[in-house]
Amino acid sequence: MESAVHIHPAVDQGLKPADPGFAGGTLVCACTDRPVKIRIEGQVAHNHVCGCTKCWKPEGTAFSMVAVVPHDKVTVLENGDKLQVVDPTALIQRHACQQCGVHMYGPVEREHAFQGLDFVHPERFQEQGWAPPEFAAFVSSIIEAGIDPSQMDGIRARLRELGLEPYDCLSPALMDYVATWVARKSGALAS
Repeated sequence: MESAVHIHPAVDQGLKPADPGFAGGTLVCACTDRPVKIRIEGQVAHNHVCGCTKCWKPEGTAFSMVAVVPHDKVTVLENGDKLQVVDPTALIQRHACQQCGVHMYGPVEREHAFQGLDFVHPERFQEQGWAPPEFAAFVSSIIEAGIDPSQMDGIRARLRELGLEPYDCLSPALMDYVATWVARKSGALAS
């Protein structure tokens, strides 16, 4: 039975398991003419649905789907001339196709716990088998994008039904990782 609450087209019918042999693949933008193609080597990590207002979302959905891969595992294969950074001041340097608007990859280049990682949208893979989302991040932020606050209880219930614990930040494990990086940087914790 399909729920009336839509989270993201790739999860609305349930989560598909990862293929243990998934070795990466090609992300493709939405263009029919000269699509941008990006090669990703290996499986994605920390996949999640995200409610922030910065991430690219498929038309008509409140959440994006975002995962990370090491920066050295990302290669622009075709039509990189169509890519442009959405916001050069942002931590995540989201490279979007100027024609269709799809964010193809977003490296973190400045000093940060996520430096060396690129954010990608795994539903853009041509191949199947990428790791499914593990949680929902920045859930309350969908209100900033125009979702009626009265719908939030139903949205959080649907996320939990899908096995995606809703957070209004990142997952506890990722927040611990960020805090540990900050503490080591400041000297509060030994490296």
